[in-house]
This record gives sequence, structure tokens and C-alpha cells, in this order.
Amino acid sequence: MKHIRNKKTCILAAAVLTGAMIFTLTACGRQEKAGRNLITSEEEEKSVVNLFSPMEKIEPDAENVARTASELTVAMAEERLGVSVAYITYTAEDYQEKTYDEVLLERARHNLDDIYLLNPDTLRALGEEGLLADMSGLSCVENLRDVVKTANTVDGKLIGIPQEVVAYGLFINQDMFDAYHLQLPETPEEFLECCRVFKENGIETPVGANRWWLETFVFAQAYGDLYNGGNTEAEIAALNSGESKYSDYMRPAFEFLQEMIDCGYIDAQKAYVSEAIEGEGEDFLTQKTPIVMAYWGAANSKTAYGDPDFPMVVIGFPSSRGQMPVISMTGFGVGADGVNREDAMQVLDIMLSDEALQMYAETNQVISPSKNVEVDCIPALQPLNDRISENVYVLGANASMKVEQWGNTCVIVRDLLGGATVDECMEAFDKLQEESLQGK
Repeated sequence: MKHIRNKKTCILAAAVLTGAMIFTLTACGRQEKAGRNLITSEEEEKSVVNLFSPMEKIEPDAENVARTASELTVAMAEERLGVSVAYITYTAEDYQEKTYDEVLLERARHNLDDIYLLNPDTLRALGEEGLLADMSGLSCVENLRDVVKTANTVDGKLIGIPQEVVAYGLFINQDMFDAYHLQLPETPEEFLECCRVFKENGIETPVGANRWWLETFVFAQAYGDLYNGGNTEAEIAALNSGESKYSDYMRPAFEFLQEMIDCGYIDAQKAYVSEAIEGEGEDFLTQKTPIVMAYWGAANSKTAYGDPDFPMVVIGFPSSRGQMPVISMTGFGVGADGVNREDAMQVLDIMLSDEALQMYAETNQVISPSKNVEVDCIPALQPLNDRISENVYVLGANASMKVEQWGNTCVIVRDLLGGATVDECMEAFDKLQEESLQGK
């Protein structure tokens, strides 16, 4: 899923270019026509549920694999409930300089739609404002993975549910590792050693990175212990109260990233201006760069890294707790005061049922939010999948944290790439925490 970002509102990268999610948060589709697409006179007689997203409704026989899976889950709900889902479409042409997140917040605050496709930062903001309905009573919730509930709960209310879980890690050129007799790194020290060997053997930039996904590398270092072995609930409570500081978690992670930059293992200038995949993809596929930071869906797409001329393996980020996947998700939420709230809840209960999610996951080869849905992944993804199956992961976005993580960390990582010191970056985290404690 692609998320639209700018420096003000960095959004979930997870999904950048994944054909897995049909709701790619990108500027796509035709302009809104009276707020709806392809609604027939017959459909207008039905109860109509408005869905705001960047996607247009497509013809039933349209051949578009990237959209088929989610579109079919919508169609399943329409058929079983006798309702019509009207797609309210975001396009950059319509909203000019406004991002998807900015437009979504405006629409939700004016109660214009029934269902919203939410990035983690907007989900958290609307949840705190009481504008999203509690979905914990839906039947589909019984089958959700615990991580999905944790990531999407605000003030004890489950306010968002995704159709997929997006995982990030390192894409590895196995041939290049074998050429220098290198083992896949588990720890930061092993990772640095691999990069050193590549650098000394003429590999100019051992690690390809872009300005959006470097934050996932940081999360793996910062929160590996918090989510794996620590008292997660107590630690987050201490952060929310100000007893603990986010900067204490983030400092070692930013220092590690700065070391990678200082050693020339990551090109900060290139990463600062590079879009996802476009910046580092060519070097990886032409075997100039042995390692890139990317997400699960990139391995399933021939337009990304999914069809290389060399054996590829995807692992979690090296951390003090071994290879550490970072996961995030973009989910659906329901307006708390929507006119069609109950119909919207029923629509999502079907779209997020095990039956619908099985179809979605099989079509797009993704990790399902349902613990009952398992899909065979390609061999390259098996190491990453194994860790997640063992419940080893770090959340890139957690709605229970008062300081929004995904967007804010994205911005501060970019500051580091642009020349800010680690101390200055930590001051930025401290300022965000202070503002959260003051209720700003």
C-alpha cells in the first residue's frame, strides 16, 4: 500500500507500491463525480455506505489484480447485506497540495463518510477525538492476531482493522554474501562487519535506503526489547505519563544509523531525496548493492524486487534480539456519528471475516490480520515470516502511544539524513513528548 507523505505528514510507508493492497494511498483514479463512482439508479435505491479512500470502484469484470482482492470483499458485503458501497475518491488533482491524510481528517471531522481507510497517525488522531466507533463487538474481532488489536486500540477501544499486516526487513542478495563468505547478520555488530567487508571490497554503498523506510530500521533498534521480553503495557504507560522518555529508546537507534552513515554504508544524501524503491531498486537489481531495506510486498511484485536474477532472501533487521521484523498496518475505521454507522459496521464485519480475508491473502500473498488465515509465502520471505509466526516483531505504529510514532519518526530520521545531529533529533522527540503531556 502506498501512502502519501510530505514533511508535515509522513504516512505509512509500508505499503508503498504493494500490489497486495488495493487501497494504495496514492493519487490515483478519476476526479469525484458528486462524491461517487459507478453508482447506478438501481443501487441508489439501496442503503448506501460511503467509503473514503484513494480508490475508485471498478467494473465487476475489470481485470486488475492489484484491486481485485479488496474489491471482491466489498462485493461480498454488498451482495450479502443488500447495500451499496459508494467509493468517495481522493485524488491529488482534486485537493492540490493537501495530502490524503489532511483531506481524510477534514472529512471525518465533518462527518462526511461512513468508512475510512486510515493510516496509523490519522487513526490515532481521530480515535483521541472520539470520532471513530469501537469495533470490538464485531464477530471478526475474535479471530484477529493480538498484534492487530494492540496497534489499533485507543483508550480501550478497537478503532481500526486492516486487511493485511505489512512487514519490513532487509532484502539480501545471497550470491554477494556467499562470494565473501558472509553469514546473514543477526546483531548490529554482525551487520556492521558485513558492511565493512563489502565496502573494503569495492562495494561503494552496501545498504540501499530511501527517505521513507529508514524509520523501520530505527524502530527495530529502539523497541526490540519493549515488544520482546519487556513489560510492554507498563513501559508504554511510563512513556505516556512522562516517567520514561522516548528519546532514551531512540538514542541508541539513531546513533547506530549515524554510524552507518559515517562509515559510508548508507548514502544519506541519496536516501534523503530518494522515493521508495525508485532510489535504491536499480542498484539492488543490478547487484551493485547487496542489501536494501524494504517491505514484504516488494518481494511479490515484479516491478519491485520480486523477480531478481540472483537468489534473494528477506530477513528481519539485525538487533540485540536477533533478526527483527517491523510491522505496520493501514486499517478501516467507522465514523462514530455516521448516519449509516450500523450498515458500515456490518459491511466491515463481512469484509474482515475469515472467508473474505482468506481470499484477500491468497490473492495478494500477504500476512493476514486473522490468526486463522495462513498463506504460503514465497521461499525468499520465509525467514521473515518465521519470525513473525514466532511473535517476534516490533510495531512501527502503536495507537496506544501518546506520541505518534510512524509519521514523527519518519520526519526526524529525515532530519538526521539532512545533517541534524543525534542530539538535535533527541530534542525533537523530547519536544513531541512534552507537547503530548501538555495536551497539544
